[in-house]
Amino acid sequence: MLIMDLFNDESTNLLPKDGIVNYYGKLLNSAEANNYLHRLLNNIEWKNDEAIIYGKLITTKRKVAWYGDIAFEYKYSNITKTALPWTKELLELKKIVEEKTNETFNSCLLNLYHNGNEGMAWHSDAEKDLKKAGTIASLSFGAERKFGFRHKQDKETVYVILEHGSLLLMKGTTQTHWLHRLPPTTKVLKPRVNLTFRTIVL
Repeated sequence: MLIMDLFNDESTNLLPKDGIVNYYGKLLNSAEANNYLHRLLNNIEWKNDEAIIYGKLITTKRKVAWYGDIAFEYKYSNITKTALPWTKELLELKKIVEEKTNETFNSCLLNLYHNGNEGMAWHSDAEKDLKKAGTIASLSFGAERKFGFRHKQDKETVYVILEHGSLLLMKGTTQTHWLHRLPPTTKVLKPRVNLTFRTIVL
């Protein structure tokens, strides 16, 4: 298992092979990040996430929201979501991320983890609605959390700590060859909000 230092350098690829993950570190200062965390917690239409597993509807404690340029439909875990119109803060953050990365995005899936007991199991973001080998920009607010990658073939793992106000970019063949997860932890008591800017293919 490899645990990466915080490079704060987008030119450094955290993955040893078969994909590209760049960690930019803190994109916003503490005051800006605190302000956006407050606005996101209060202005986003959060709902408990749902999944159909083996024919059974599962409702998670983690909450999600889905926004976009138009009412995009996005299906994962056998549930279809319809995008809501952008909020003011999401458009502001989208602009910041696009200017920093020279990428463009037309949608955003948000996750709200109330504390460290809530996480995400190993998975890849390779749904057919997403642009193939497209870039996903992950913006984090709130509690620092460890984020992991695991190679699908040889099981090699890489972990990085995602800071309050930080940006992580996944691109190229990352989703094809790597899984990622947010492991649960009893040490984190505060909430984390994660924005994943994506490109839906029409």
